[in-house]
Amino acid sequence: LTGSIGLLPSASLREDGVGLFEPVHGSAPDIAGKGIANPYAMLLSLAMLLRHSLHDEKHARLIEAAVENSIAAGVRSADLVAVGQQSSGTAAIGDAVCRYLATELP
Repeated sequence: LTGSIGLLPSASLREDGVGLFEPVHGSAPDIAGKGIANPYAMLLSLAMLLRHSLHDEKHARLIEAAVENSIAAGVRSADLVAVGQQSSGTAAIGDAVCRYLATELP
């Protein structure tokens, strides 16, 4: 179960593994350019691409771990914070994910 549609990846796959990977939530043109979009579902969609089309389980798990670690560290978009908590913008979320990956990748 997820607490936000902003965490749901999706995939439409052919039998040969070729697919379309995208967040469930679709676009949000009303927030374009404001730096407040939640990139977690897109990152989790990337993990699905790595796993299902590229057969790269190692890096899929790293992306998933980076997302989990960032959320656990409190780096959360507005749809993931409790009332009274401060949210993080798109760039801050991306930075947190990249910092985690930098510690795990050679």
